[in-house]
Amino acid sequence: MKCISCGADTVESTTSDVTDLQKSLIIIRNTPCRKCTECNEIIYTGDVVKRLALIVKNVTQFMNEIAVFDYRDVAA
Repeated sequence: MKCISCGADTVESTTSDVTDLQKSLIIIRNTPCRKCTECNEIIYTGDVVKRLALIVKNVTQFMNEIAVFDYRDVAA
């Protein structure tokens, strides 16, 4: 897969996804992604985007200000 920003190759990797909901902050560590070898652009697959949206929707119901999760634990 090529980078959408610079066109260089990407490699499988993980990252920390941060969602700022103004009243709360959700950090999901070890989120699978493709990372550009040149500019470090992060690219998520459609599957990961769907799971992240579902995770954020589910955790906002019971969280306070900041929540940190591991993708492998909450994506199943």
